[in-house]
Amino acid sequence: MTTFDLGNGSEVVHLPRFLPRDRAWDWFHYMDKHIPWSRPTLTIYGRPLLQPRDSCYIASEGLPQLSYSGHKPHAYSWDDFPPLKDILHEVHRALPGSRFNSLVLNRYKGGNDYVSWHSDEETAYGLTPEIASVTFGCEREFLLKKKPSRKARGPRDETTRKRLRTSTSKDDQLSFTLKHGSLLVMRGYTQRDWLHSVPKRARAMSTRINLTFRCILQ
Repeated sequence: MTTFDLGNGSEVVHLPRFLPRDRAWDWFHYMDKHIPWSRPTLTIYGRPLLQPRDSCYIASEGLPQLSYSGHKPHAYSWDDFPPLKDILHEVHRALPGSRFNSLVLNRYKGGNDYVSWHSDEETAYGLTPEIASVTFGCEREFLLKKKPSRKARGPRDETTRKRLRTSTSKDDQLSFTLKHGSLLVMRGYTQRDWLHSVPKRARAMSTRINLTFRCILQ
């Protein structure tokens, strides 16, 4: 397990060999076949856009409704898919003190599926959320880049956060290759100060399934 100090209370932890390879493949095939994947239409800057990946949402009972870009996904129960509870158990074992209660699953069916630059800076996750990401299947590049300074960003409203597309120097960018069975964790003020993405890659010919475990405050 390697910890990367990004400064100002931001931290990334990377564990390339988190899960046994064969067991991770068993879970991959289960999720690929049994998860009720959907590819919703989002509203981005007032325009409809088909989400460029499949997704599904799992949440503990009693949590607030998840909503992003005009989409409110159905919250399935952990009990609907028991293997997800097993993976959650492994994540909690690797990260003592963590208590995740929700999960966003994403399925990238090839190199044209992606997630654009964004941060998960949501009130529901608190000021310093911990987000744990587990990869199954095809390896993909995961990028981080520092947000512009607070002064350059101006008022901290929702529109300002969503329009953050300013280029930064290469000194303020990081790249991780997330392989099958790996774990990456973002901690501290990473969501406040950094953006992350999974870009298109022509050489990514097969399917990747990614699980991002989160804790919604109640």
